[in-house]
Amino acid sequence: MTARWSAIALSATVLGFAVLGFAAVLGFAGDVRAQDMFIEGDIVRGNQPGAPGPICVLNNQFKHLEKVVFRFRVRDKDGKLMDDKALKGLAVEMPDGQKVDGYYGGHPPQGATDYFWVVVWIVPKDYPNGTFIYRATATDMAGHSQVWDPIKRVTSYLQIAPGEITFAKSN
Repeated sequence: MTARWSAIALSATVLGFAVLGFAAVLGFAGDVRAQDMFIEGDIVRGNQPGAPGPICVLNNQFKHLEKVVFRFRVRDKDGKLMDDKALKGLAVEMPDGQKVDGYYGGHPPQGATDYFWVVVWIVPKDYPNGTFIYRATATDMAGHSQVWDPIKRVTSYLQIAPGEITFAKSN
């Protein structure tokens, strides 16, 4: 081998080790595996008897006592939907660290037209007002997890507005 090719081979080897070392520092080495779950999600206003406003419409602004419904589809690497037989579960982590478990089912409950994961949360009366980031985590039967975060825009985050909803009195 000529001196030139030896220098190129040595440079490539050093570069390769440098990249591996950098990956190890970042925590990538040894833990790298292809993503095997893909999550899509949104938020809608839930159905509450006597509550004002339309239900099951896209929304990110809620008042206290209002029902927030986080909806998710989870697909495997081949694009197949992952139901409750393919996933151990799906949970949403709220801004305060509380984790709310979801369930898989047909929607609407009577006369389902679609099936997906749902996490239901009613905004507590004493919850702070503001804009909050939440996160969803799906876990498959093998224990592998995939995290989903909403689009990094204030209009995609959960917003809690001052006041609380007023329920209509039933007759």
